[in-house]
Amino acid sequence: MDFPNSALIIIDVQNDFCPGGALAVERGDEIIGPLNRLAALFAASGGRVIATQDWHPQGHASFAIWPEHCVQGSRGADFHSALDLKPVNLILRKGFRKGLDSYSAFFENDKKTSTGLDGCLKTLSIGTVVLGGLATDYCVLASALDAAELGYRTIVLSDAIRGVNIPDNSVEKALKTMEEAGVIFATAEEIK
Repeated sequence: MDFPNSALIIIDVQNDFCPGGALAVERGDEIIGPLNRLAALFAASGGRVIATQDWHPQGHASFAIWPEHCVQGSRGADFHSALDLKPVNLILRKGFRKGLDSYSAFFENDKKTSTGLDGCLKTLSIGTVVLGGLATDYCVLASALDAAELGYRTIVLSDAIRGVNIPDNSVEKALKTMEEAGVIFATAEEIK
């Protein structure tokens, strides 16, 4: 793989989405090892490493649907302590507009308001994005679909994603939707 033209995007590996958190994804912390190994490889080989962070204000619109989570400055919003941030070139905070949620790393949920990530990647001549993180059926799904639609070669790490599976079968549906959109699935080992 051509790492200088690639970016690893680590999605929302935060305390509130890991076991014990306010919106915990079952076994969500199991993805950290593969992500850390791949982030180190990307950094050593000239690739970019980006981490997204849900960053909600008090009273955020998403709290009407989900439990209060990833409140700005809270322990729950912090990255999981096992996630190695040393290789990370950019931390992209999303979901900070009180009335607008943001699942995707590329756009707010209105599908119009850009996070700025696309412009950043294009400036760096990035053509391939590799995605891992939480949760498969929401933020990973939205990010992968947007990346594919924006023209990136989009790879999702099958061993470095976990889903909430609410409603039932949402993970299975998300995987199928990504596949139909042309997203490639690979393990962290296969990327290496």
